[in-house]
Amino acid sequence: IARSFADIGDIIRGKDLYIRNKREKRRLEDNLKEIFKKIYEELIKKKTKGEIEERYGNDPDFFKLREDWWNNNRKMVWYAITCGAGGSHYFRRTCNGGNSSTRNQCRCISGDPPTYFDYVPQYLRWFDEW
Repeated sequence: IARSFADIGDIIRGKDLYIRNKREKRRLEDNLKEIFKKIYEELIKKKTKGEIEERYGNDPDFFKLREDWWNNNRKMVWYAITCGAGGSHYFRRTCNGGNSSTRNQCRCISGDPPTYFDYVPQYLRWFDEW
């Protein structure tokens, strides 16, 4: 589960190295660009245009926005993919340095995902998997 979570983070942030089918990869990237374009447009409506443009520049791929989105929503993505996996052995059993358990729970009390694989570069995770 933790590795799938990290893979989702890579895909959202545009860092996925694996997709072999070039056409499928292009289609996925185009869909993500369209989604993040809509998010960008909504942000411009809610904040001053200059503030948003200063933060994200003129990036047609929205990589910085995608990174920010992932950092702000990774807890909810983890929650969505793990709450049906109670008792799973794929995530660490403790939170807060071993002071509280995640056993039969889908996350730590703080809501933080009990994994940091999404911050490990994909090619390094592959060494561990293979």
